[in-house]
Amino acid sequence: MWHLYLIRCSDSSLYTGITTDVERRFNEHAGQGKLCAKYLRGKDPLALVFTAEVGTRSEASQLETRVKRLAKADKELLVGGQKTLADVDLR
Repeated sequence: MWHLYLIRCSDSSLYTGITTDVERRFNEHAGQGKLCAKYLRGKDPLALVFTAEVGTRSEASQLETRVKRLAKADKELLVGGQKTLADVDLR
């Protein structure tokens, strides 16, 4: 099962990613080592603020692309629970 996740950086930006193991992947990012996404380097402390089960890798990749295109305000609604992935226009 693949998951979509959002991480809040110290500058309040939101990073979007996909993985099969959210805890492991977040720890890789938080460790700031070789496996950390380049975008997240130097932006710690990091906070995992949203996760959702997605399904297949293909579905997760497509959803990741769509969420990355959302305005920050829409991402904040997801994080705050005011919207779900189904509520947000992902086109």
